Amino acid sequence: MEVVLTGITTTGAPHIGNYVGAIRPAVAASHRDDVGAYYFLADYHSLVKGSDPAKVAQSTLEIAASWLAAGLNPDSVFYRQSDVPEIPELAWILTCMTAKGLMNRAHAYKAAVDENEARGNRDPDQGIMMGLFCYPILMAADILMFNAHKVPVGKDQIQHVEMARDIAQRFNHHFGETFVLPEAQVGENIAVLPGLDGRKMSKSYDNTIPLFIDEKKLRKLIMKIKTNSQEPGEPKDPDDSALFSIYAAFATPEETAAMRERYAEGIAWGEMKQTLFEYINAHLAKPREEYQRLLAAPDHVEAVLRQGAERAREISAPFMAEIRDAVGIRALG
Repeated sequence: MEVVLTGITTTGAPHIGNYVGAIRPAVAASHRDDVGAYYFLADYHSLVKGSDPAKVAQSTLEIAASWLAAGLNPDSVFYRQSDVPEIPELAWILTCMTAKGLMNRAHAYKAAVDENEARGNRDPDQGIMMGLFCYPILMAADILMFNAHKVPVGKDQIQHVEMARDIAQRFNHHFGETFVLPEAQVGENIAVLPGLDGRKMSKSYDNTIPLFIDEKKLRKLIMKIKTNSQEPGEPKDPDDSALFSIYAAFATPEETAAMRERYAEGIAWGEMKQTLFEYINAHLAKPREEYQRLLAAPDHVEAVLRQGAERAREISAPFMAEIRDAVGIRALG
């Protein structure tokens, strides 16, 4: 069975762009019978950003609740990275097999160095933590621990999967065939939603619509979405409209085609915003209710993650024993 692995960094609550771009397709994949699905909360990765401890813990609850409320198949292996001790152990072994030069080429590290140089800092590594530098190795451990064949990622993460593949090849060359060589799976048709200001929806731009925000706040944010000055009755271009892009990400093809006609007829921006609000609100009403229920039941969410970790460790513990033996860490008698 093909193994597909997806990690979710525990930094803040997800927004509707995360939902259509990552959560919804991953949830759909979790219900396929021909795929072994692994989903994990990357809480160790979140430490790279130096987040406030309380925020890391709260984000873990919010993101776990979001994925469960969105309909993640309960038969999937859904776990917290920090509950599987074999992952950081493997990360250290892989660190000992990874050339520094490979890490020097990581995009995030290079960007941090470039920023230092642009500021005129004498030390190009000023303020750069080893967590950022070694991030691709921990990601490789996440992937290789479960011998994932496919890793769904955005284009900015392709390099990390390629690095995991390089590290696996080096390990296999030295110690025999141990790891599957993973492949990045980039969804070319996955929607990238515009935010309130028309740019890509991103927490970095502070232009997001939180996924399970309450009804009144959802409407208020949708009413803030940037539009042009075209009047009601004036034909409008749907392909140049943030409102239409968001609507199309949730609507059926038939509904999207019908909305295109309404744009050609000159739908008023206020009417379009109200229509979008009503459509998204109806789509998210039941998941939002379940999300609120889960937030109020952290013990239940904890139990789900613990159970997922037990299932993950049924794979990781014996595999780690094989890896230890391969590198010579073994019993003497």
